[in-house]
Amino acid sequence: MVKTVSKNILQILIILIFNNFLAQQKPEKLPENAVNDTISKKDTIVLKKEPLESVLQTKADYQRRDFQKKMVYLNKNAQVKYQDMQIDADYISIDEQKHLMYARGKQDSLGKIIEPVITTQAGKKYETTEFQYNTLTRQAIAYNARTEESEGVITANKTKKYNDSIFAMSRADYTTDDYYIKKKDTAADYFLRARYLKLVKTKNKSSIVSGPIQMYIEQVPTPLIMPFAILPFSSKRSAGILIPSFGERQDVGFFLNSLGYYQPIGEHFDLKILSDIYTKGSWNLRPEMNYIKKYRYSGNFSADIGTMVRGIKGLDNYSKTGTYRIAWRHTQDSKANPFLTFSASVDIVSTKFYNNTLNNNYILNQNVLNTQQNSTVTITKRFLKLPVTITGTASYSQNFATGLSDLRLPQMNVAINQFYLFKSKTGVRAGLLENLTVNTGVNLSNFVQTNEGELFKAAMWDKLQTGVKNNIALGTNTTVAKYFTFSLGANIDNALTTKTINKFYDPLQNKVITETNKGISGYSTFSTTASIQTTLYGQANFKKGSAIEAIRHMMTPSIGFTYSPDFGGSGYGYFKNYYDANGALTPYSIFEGGIIGSPTTGLVGALGFNIGNNLEMKVRSKSDSTGVKKIKIFESLNLTGNYNFAAKDHPFSIITITGQSSFFNNKLSLNTSLSLDPYKIIFLPGQDAGIRTEQFGYFSVQGFNVQMSYPLSSEIFGEKTDYAKKYKTKGEVRNENYYFDDDNYAHFNQAWTLNVNANYAYTKSSASRTPTKLASVGLDGSIKLTPYWNINGSTHYDMVTQKLAYTRIGFARDQRSFTINFNWVPFGQYKVYDFFIGIKANILSDALKYKDRSFTQPNAPF
Repeated sequence: MVKTVSKNILQILIILIFNNFLAQQKPEKLPENAVNDTISKKDTIVLKKEPLESVLQTKADYQRRDFQKKMVYLNKNAQVKYQDMQIDADYISIDEQKHLMYARGKQDSLGKIIEPVITTQAGKKYETTEFQYNTLTRQAIAYNARTEESEGVITANKTKKYNDSIFAMSRADYTTDDYYIKKKDTAADYFLRARYLKLVKTKNKSSIVSGPIQMYIEQVPTPLIMPFAILPFSSKRSAGILIPSFGERQDVGFFLNSLGYYQPIGEHFDLKILSDIYTKGSWNLRPEMNYIKKYRYSGNFSADIGTMVRGIKGLDNYSKTGTYRIAWRHTQDSKANPFLTFSASVDIVSTKFYNNTLNNNYILNQNVLNTQQNSTVTITKRFLKLPVTITGTASYSQNFATGLSDLRLPQMNVAINQFYLFKSKTGVRAGLLENLTVNTGVNLSNFVQTNEGELFKAAMWDKLQTGVKNNIALGTNTTVAKYFTFSLGANIDNALTTKTINKFYDPLQNKVITETNKGISGYSTFSTTASIQTTLYGQANFKKGSAIEAIRHMMTPSIGFTYSPDFGGSGYGYFKNYYDANGALTPYSIFEGGIIGSPTTGLVGALGFNIGNNLEMKVRSKSDSTGVKKIKIFESLNLTGNYNFAAKDHPFSIITITGQSSFFNNKLSLNTSLSLDPYKIIFLPGQDAGIRTEQFGYFSVQGFNVQMSYPLSSEIFGEKTDYAKKYKTKGEVRNENYYFDDDNYAHFNQAWTLNVNANYAYTKSSASRTPTKLASVGLDGSIKLTPYWNINGSTHYDMVTQKLAYTRIGFARDQRSFTINFNWVPFGQYKVYDFFIGIKANILSDALKYKDRSFTQPNAPF
């Protein structure tokens, strides 16, 4: 009996456990072709919809439920939690029948909202005065909503939430003012106002899209009204339209500047296409591509292609000029490949590009003063085991004054690293042989000078010159008599070229004719030098306690002899003669004006000398820890000249004296040079050119130059005051950089800088009776009037013409969240002003600009 009962109980337990296991299994999904009546409608279990209150969590000081209207009212410190949303307000009502929740902020006695409704969803916080949410459609309407997004905040009169991704706003303001965002101030210093605005949010990024939008500064509307705006909030690059600046120039009319489109291309490239449009017909297209590969290379391509239109068509002042500029910059990372490097700096412009620029930045940065433009592409190859460096270069140089261009394409240099010809047996080099070094290399060059119209045409290739030059330099030195250094050297040049010249006088045309001979020709030259030098020291000590303790003089004299044959002799064939119009025999070099240069003429057996000097003194100084301070009187003072024993006349050369020094703790830099002709020069009446006589000892000044620069600053004339320790009261909100004394006067560090540059040059030679003088003084600096106002500028005064040269004045105002800059060039050929407003926030730093620029028409009234 007991066994039977136990057996029945066991069977019942097994059935219950098995049924319970089956009940926990998830039903399998039926295939699409399954029979529809597997489960009849009668057997389908319909769950009753959960009421609203079963998924809501509510809290308030006072709660009331109206069962007849199906309403719930929450008053004072009300809170509702629904799914991922939390609402905190002073008053909340819930309509269970319409699935609506309504929240309102705290009111004062006049009904004004003094505390907002705070809605938190997905970690983001929103502030509104009134808020309404439909739990069924998940749509919401908010009034006077404040939404923080990335670096800014959006406030809107009415906001409608369609879903978790799209928010539509009316009369919306966007600002990045940090004081307003952190509620240090109740009003933003600037904002962008749009009548309608859409906020689009996705998982990785969000963006603002608006129609017409206007900038307000301190609640005052500005002329900056944009037809639309797209502001992406993302750490990744995104494509978009670039907002233009606008303004007016008298010579080209009103304009939209830098209207364009930005497009990232993969991880390493991006493309920007900008355009400038002017009402008088001028236009400019400016594509720009940047590229970068980390640890490999970086660079950019840019171009300016446009047409400058001035004046009115049909009148005399009308002109139409096409301009272009092509630029390429490429830099290779030093870690990429130490044995093969490539770099490029290409900047090719039309001859009149800077004179007809459509971008005033070229005026402000003084590019319009450029007289020459250079472009270079270089590739260098090094070897691990070979002492050879190969460098290939292509260069293009434009001269805007002459309209000519120099093209070197290609130019290759093969350099052999310096090596010692004889090895040392002991490991320590001694004597002339063991110190003998060799430097050599080969340089191949193709050169042509042409104008813009002949570039890469048959006329250019016909004028192209090709040359090869090899230089071998030998040098050695040794110590003689313990205190003297004796040096020997030799220099050998070998050159080949494909073109030489032939000159003759044509009596019919009454001029000298120059013919070009095509064919390989060359020359070889050599010279030798021997020199000896030493170093001498002298010191004068003064009495103990004197202001000057000692003066030290270091002198490094050297004497050298140079020998070079006369390569102008008939035996070499490097020079020829022709008879000029007066019948005089005139020599010329067949390599004259060529790419490899010409050999020297005249026998050289010259004794040269150089005396270098360094002069310092020691003075007493309380500021120095040693009590003594060194002052450099002359860092260098050199005297150079030579005497040619082989010269038939004027054996003494022009004597040159150069000096360099610095004073006032190396602040004042002074460089000077002086050239003296030891022979007397006489000028005959009525003749401008002088005659250099053989009378020695007159030492007339042929050239004198002085350059001085001195940077001044507020730190030189006084120590920086620590106002934090001196004054107890510090400003707030916008006055954090001010400190206030007991009388409420503001104090701050008023920093300033002033760089003074002066230059004087005097040149006179036997070719002209009248000397040439240049004298100018330049100033550039800045001063902070307040912690937020800065004035900077630069000017140059020509003391010879007594006129101001290039002058620029700039004002900068640092607002809380944006900056205002004004630059003005009031004098000279180009007069221009530039007004710029820039937002500090990274997202708007390049997107929002207001620029108003004047005209650049030469000599036009300002």
